Amino acid sequence: MMPAISPGAAPAAGPLTAEEQDYLDRLIVRHRGRPGMLLNILEEIQENQPKKFLPLEYLDYLSSRTGIPGSQIYSVATFYALFNLKPQGRHTVCICRGTACHTRGSKALLERLRLLLGLSPGEDEGSADKLTMTTPDGEFTIRTVACFGQCALAPVVEVDHLILGHVNERTLEREVEAVRKGGRA
Repeated sequence: MMPAISPGAAPAAGPLTAEEQDYLDRLIVRHRGRPGMLLNILEEIQENQPKKFLPLEYLDYLSSRTGIPGSQIYSVATFYALFNLKPQGRHTVCICRGTACHTRGSKALLERLRLLLGLSPGEDEGSADKLTMTTPDGEFTIRTVACFGQCALAPVVEVDHLILGHVNERTLEREVEAVRKGGRA
């Protein structure tokens, strides 16, 4: 269900501070009239959020200040897999669910990761091909992606932006443990 984001609507999580409004206004001015304006603004907002997501009140403010319908902003934010509407974990693990990875065991990797991080199947959001789960402590976000385009390396997993190929359950467990122990940032 799409939240009501319309010009002048009250923000979902309370009003923005003057500092947040100024930040967004500067982004709008810097990108106005440029190709990909909305994508660039959304990317910059998310990158500057400590939990790497797009707060709905920011999207509402963008709509009111740019005249871009809230439904269009929301559609862009939900269409592209790189955007998040909920806070993300400090670390991310993405598992490819493309055909090559699926046939080589990516579903088993996903199930193993859920067990390893203590997440039950009901805690995910989305479908089997595109789901997102964050551990209650906020340390890890698990995501699935349709395809990394690295089919020769199937199954493929990305851990904190590092692409790993030919991953098995033991390798995945070792990588997650290294991240937990601070071996990766």
